[in-house]
Amino acid sequence: MRVVSIPPPAGPQFEGGAQPPHHPHQGPPGPGPYFPYGPYGPYGPRPPAAVNGVAIAALVFGVLCFLPAVGLVLGVIALLQIKRRGERGKGMAVAGVTLSSLGLVLWTVALVTGGAAAFWEGFREGARSDSVLSLREGDCFTSPGGLEGWTVKAHKVPCADEHDGEVFALVAVPGSDFPGDDSLVELSEDRCYERRSAYVMDGWALPEEIAVYYFAPSEQSWGFGDRSVACVLGQEDGTRFSGSLRSDATTLDAHQLAYLEAAEVLNAALDEVPASDSFDDDVSDDREWAGQVEEAVTEQVRLLRAHTWPEQAREPVDELVADLVEARVAWGRAAGTADPDAYWIREEEAWEATDPSLSITVREALGLATSPPAYDEEVEREPEAGEMEV
Repeated sequence: MRVVSIPPPAGPQFEGGAQPPHHPHQGPPGPGPYFPYGPYGPYGPRPPAAVNGVAIAALVFGVLCFLPAVGLVLGVIALLQIKRRGERGKGMAVAGVTLSSLGLVLWTVALVTGGAAAFWEGFREGARSDSVLSLREGDCFTSPGGLEGWTVKAHKVPCADEHDGEVFALVAVPGSDFPGDDSLVELSEDRCYERRSAYVMDGWALPEEIAVYYFAPSEQSWGFGDRSVACVLGQEDGTRFSGSLRSDATTLDAHQLAYLEAAEVLNAALDEVPASDSFDDDVSDDREWAGQVEEAVTEQVRLLRAHTWPEQAREPVDELVADLVEARVAWGRAAGTADPDAYWIREEEAWEATDPSLSITVREALGLATSPPAYDEEVEREPEAGEMEV
């Protein structure tokens, strides 16, 4: 949960009732050509009345317009003091009241029309480099408290250096009212996991010990227009690591990108496996899903055949396509089997035909990771996207 500390406003600060230095009494002037003792008497001109310090403060707050309510109150106080004490500064007090009143109107309009959100975005852009608010996609950073608990500071560092986390997505939070911590947790977990595969297209290259973290708005920062969740990759044990985890269009060549885009079609379909605690007699959802996997394999084959591969990858790709055609037939058989017992047998055969090791030779030829991710055998029917890639 993000904690935001807004720095105090810049500019001069005034203590209430501060007075300018008192002018010392002046001695009698020398003889003048027309007035022997000067126009104000034998002791020279009387010192002018002091300028009211509160009036000065009211004018400053009014001009800077960062706390208009304070400027308005100070202006009223200054007018009362000036009248009672006979001090100067009425013009400054009046100007402070006028400008502060205008500032209050502008702030009200900004809040009603959403201008406060624009102000917050400007504040974010101007945030210091060690603030969580300054993080953007692709940034690597260190944080005094690591990735656990509450944090405000995040110092950007080159990804080649040791760091606590790497930002892989910024997720916009919808709505105008603060959704509450529970809703933010649910949204952050869902959206961050959805966005991970776009930043790390090669799931095989993601170390097993890397987990997903996120920075979410607090209720305080929400009031200023903070509406984004920062999704972060970091070590499960909290230790630092070096090197970027990014594998997308900014880091991959055209052939690697084409292969991973084709593979993601099947990954997305496999990831939609129906949740089931046990094998049961109702396989309608499972059959429908098997049909979707069959369509995904068909599309993956089409994409692989449509791309012009480098010479060293042509034969491995042809072999993979042949294996995928067999997998497509297996998933089609499962989708067409209504008997529950027979269906589970067909589905098991389809999983075996969709063996991730079949893609190792293609990956090696394209310079991609060649070690399939490990996953829990107990949830073999519910792999994460990328774990059953072929």
